[in-house]
Amino acid sequence: MSLVRVERRFQGPKRSGNGGYVAGQVGTALAARIDAGVVPRVTLRMPPPIEKDLTLDADVEGARLTDGEAVVADAVPVDADFLADATIDPVSPDEARAAEAAYKGLSNHPFPSCFVCGPENADGLQLKPGPLGDGRTACTWQPGGDLVTGGLVDDVFLWSALDCPGGWAIDLEGRPSVLGQLTACIDARPQPGEQCVALGRYLGEEGRKTFTASTLYDADGRVLARARHTWITVDPAVFN
Repeated sequence: MSLVRVERRFQGPKRSGNGGYVAGQVGTALAARIDAGVVPRVTLRMPPPIEKDLTLDADVEGARLTDGEAVVADAVPVDADFLADATIDPVSPDEARAAEAAYKGLSNHPFPSCFVCGPENADGLQLKPGPLGDGRTACTWQPGGDLVTGGLVDDVFLWSALDCPGGWAIDLEGRPSVLGQLTACIDARPQPGEQCVALGRYLGEEGRKTFTASTLYDADGRVLARARHTWITVDPAVFN
């Protein structure tokens, strides 16, 4: 058992924690306990409270983040084959930077305080996933030294960086959404300051749910991490 506190820096909407960051806390706790061949699938059960001590429990069967009796998020191991189609074809850093110029979140972001991609969060990752024109998004990322554990970027922030490149593969202006579920695998961790490229891809939708994938590459074009997401369409005013 451990305590997790989502500081305001790590918010998504103004009233709750960033989905990728919170999923990363729960997912990495489970990942440390499971064998090869399975990966954590994290489901967010409620908007994660910010600036409040939450309890995280994990064993080989799963993990749970709770606020008193309320379950904030939980994770279960699933077959790694679920991520078989989550590796998105890479683009060069120059192509990713060109896509950033068309990032829609700079002018019309449903959650501008987002830790990962919010233009108003000066302490965030400041990702700008722009469209490539084929259902994919791309952006660059140079993780800072404050994101490091043991000399390499902490897994939690790789989960975070996998979040919004998938989200912006959705038309978030017409279909504002929050993360409902994230399944991720961390293959390697980059050095701080290393030039990385993150990509997202639209997979489909069903009712209020939208499905996307994302991949994070290092400076040498090696896959660092992969993910699949389920997003839930919401009214942004409820969260902001």
